[in-house]
Amino acid sequence: MPEGNLLQQIKEMFQLGEQEINSYSPLVLAYVGDCVYELIVRTLLVEQSNCPVRKLHKRATAYVKAKAQADLITAVLDDLTEEEKDVYRRGKNAKSHTVPKNASLGDYRKATGMEAVIGYLYLKKDMERVLELIRLGWDRIELWDMQQDVEDNGQAEE
Repeated sequence: MPEGNLLQQIKEMFQLGEQEINSYSPLVLAYVGDCVYELIVRTLLVEQSNCPVRKLHKRATAYVKAKAQADLITAVLDDLTEEEKDVYRRGKNAKSHTVPKNASLGDYRKATGMEAVIGYLYLKKDMERVLELIRLGWDRIELWDMQQDVEDNGQAEE
């Protein structure tokens, strides 16, 4: 098995070349970032508690819904580098043909911007920064702690 992070392993195993990161559209970055963020959330939830998939899915939605992502990026916006802020703005302002189902247009656009930043950092092979921003955001909006409190109080539905 190739050594390195997941992206490097994928590229080596499937013999993919390097791509210029700035050649990706903001919506492509968001497409990748959505998956990376979902994988992080699912990994944390599974590692925290081995429970039925239905319960895991319900818990995951608290993190991956547009409102939560919008709150997360708002909480860390001042901590982004200029480069990350540029990617965020491009993602937030990208014209998507998808209409948000259960979110305001503003939250949906902020979430798309956040996903673009995560996708960008993942493709730059900077997962440490991805995890740092997610943890910082969750700590500031108390999302991770809130989820723990709901579970500890027995209020989480089966």
